[in-house]
Amino acid sequence: MSVIDKPRLDETHVLELLSSMIRIRRFEDKCAELYTQQKIRGFLHLYDGEEAIASGIIPVLNEEDRIVATYREHGHALVRGVPMTTVMAEMYGKAEGCSGGRGGSMHLFDRDTNFYGGNAIVGGGLPLAGGLALADRMQGNDGVTACFFGEGAVAEGEFHETLNLARLWSLPVLFVCENNGYAMGTALARSEAETDIHRKAASYGIQSEIVDGMDVVAVEAAARRAVGHIRETGEPVFLECRTYRFRAHSMFDAQLYRPKDEVEEWRGKGPIVRFQGWLLENGLIHRDDIAKIEADADAEIAEAVAFSEAGTWEPVEDLEKHVLGDQQQQPAPAEPSGETVEITYREAVKQAIRDAMQRDDRVFLMGEDVGAYGGCYAVTKGLMEELGEDRIRDTPLSESGFTGAGIGAAAAGMRPIVELMTVNFSLLALDQILNTAATMRHMSGGAFGVPLVIRMATGAGKQLAAQHSHSLEGWYAHIPGLKVLTPATVEDARGMLWTALEDPDPVLIFENVMLYNRTGMIDTNAGPVDICKAAIRRSGKDISLITYGGSLYKVMDAAEELAKEGIDAEVIDLRVLRPLDDETIIGSLARTRHALIIDEGWRSGSLAAEISARIMEQGFWHLDAPVDRLCSAEVPIPYPKHLEDAAIPQTPQIVARVKAMMGR
Repeated sequence: MSVIDKPRLDETHVLELLSSMIRIRRFEDKCAELYTQQKIRGFLHLYDGEEAIASGIIPVLNEEDRIVATYREHGHALVRGVPMTTVMAEMYGKAEGCSGGRGGSMHLFDRDTNFYGGNAIVGGGLPLAGGLALADRMQGNDGVTACFFGEGAVAEGEFHETLNLARLWSLPVLFVCENNGYAMGTALARSEAETDIHRKAASYGIQSEIVDGMDVVAVEAAARRAVGHIRETGEPVFLECRTYRFRAHSMFDAQLYRPKDEVEEWRGKGPIVRFQGWLLENGLIHRDDIAKIEADADAEIAEAVAFSEAGTWEPVEDLEKHVLGDQQQQPAPAEPSGETVEITYREAVKQAIRDAMQRDDRVFLMGEDVGAYGGCYAVTKGLMEELGEDRIRDTPLSESGFTGAGIGAAAAGMRPIVELMTVNFSLLALDQILNTAATMRHMSGGAFGVPLVIRMATGAGKQLAAQHSHSLEGWYAHIPGLKVLTPATVEDARGMLWTALEDPDPVLIFENVMLYNRTGMIDTNAGPVDICKAAIRRSGKDISLITYGGSLYKVMDAAEELAKEGIDAEVIDLRVLRPLDDETIIGSLARTRHALIIDEGWRSGSLAAEISARIMEQGFWHLDAPVDRLCSAEVPIPYPKHLEDAAIPQTPQIVARVKAMMGR
């Protein structure tokens, strides 16, 4: 892609601008036709009327710059240089599509052009763009990330969280608001108290301006100023491009919310009509030039349609492809040195973070109060002074914003560790975890991975009451595209992070709050730990006790009590909730023929229910009795200590349940 060095309206350049807009318009007209023929399905959001924005801004960027778009991104992809053949094939859902047929109209990705995808979540791409820019800043690259979004996104928290981070951390982001006046069917004046959107950016101290989004020359001029400022200062810039979409929000939309004469009035000042008319009036082009542009576009579109029609459907056998990346070989246990030391779980995690940063300069940690404060649970105390503020990075209280930034930084080649203070706060970042981190590899057809680690404290037992005592790790274990770890020993707390940071996919690590002060012995030569296998912590022949995290030591104590009464319990520490190690579970059951699952999650829809179902599916004939499970009571976790203890599984309950199962 050629970079335009300075504004110039010579014949070559004006023909490029006009051709770009006509090419987008005619491509989308064809897509609308194909949609009515059911060749393209799902949602189809067309850019009709907004072509000047992509055509004016994207050619100003360098090849190394990155682009994050919205679900209305066909124009952005085409201008960026994603081949029309692969864009159209993606619309068809064919394997030859730019996202391998996995993304469709709303999720166009292309690694070759640094096109980081459309995003179907309103505002969802903003934190991703912030993270891509953060990676450039930390790596010392002279890159700009352009982020396109509609005016509806400015009501989302992720908009404000990302703008704040971008200004706070001086991130080289070009924010482009394509203000077409309607968030789906709601007019701007009906949804925003402040309708001058650029003022929202200005309130964060970001340089911002209003641009006539129907004037491709004005858009290009603004883009040059903005990109020049970003490259010179490293600071973000915000452009509010005021435009209008001539078609419906999507092909499902009957457009009953706006008058037809309003649409026609805007059509009269559309970007193609306006620019083309001005060029003809001033003799800068001729009718023959327009005819050639249209003929060339039609020929390219015909080729793209033929390419797509001849394309192939991905085999059903490949259904599970691109859920996870190429799986690394799990580390073998380190050779013991023979020398052990006693450390706390907290110190083990701290050592893991320090060691990771010393091994790999791509690793950094960010989260709320992780730096100057030292972490809510004092895990990172002293690390900022030791490793610097750039790598131990305090964030605002904006879980979705900084989690999304971690996703973007990971996609750009960094190895972030994001700390979410507690698991309940992770719900504020659930959109980014579920809809971006877990899906990017799949939706991009394997083009982009997210090698990110997210740590968070989980569990009850500290009298923190209902809003700070959740055990939601089982919820996250439900999500394809993630790996979910629950280290319970000091060796796992230290070694699992090592392995997780080398994994190609997002890994969530849940640290139970009751373990931080617990001590254990660890070999001085301890290294990385397998993150795919469960561990048998105690061998036995009478019953399998299956658990993880904070319940492990209660279960171990229960096993010792049961041994005094002649019941030999085997204890399985799951360690990894996704993927579950079925082989170890079923192998244990084959020996003991009885199973009790202990899970601090609520009983209904619990991880324990999933494990029980798998045992019934794979190991029913091993059983001498029904599988049983002991979970937290189905109440919000209470504050009073006696009620909190009663709400979560305890050692006496485990002992009593096993004895009942065994007829003792």
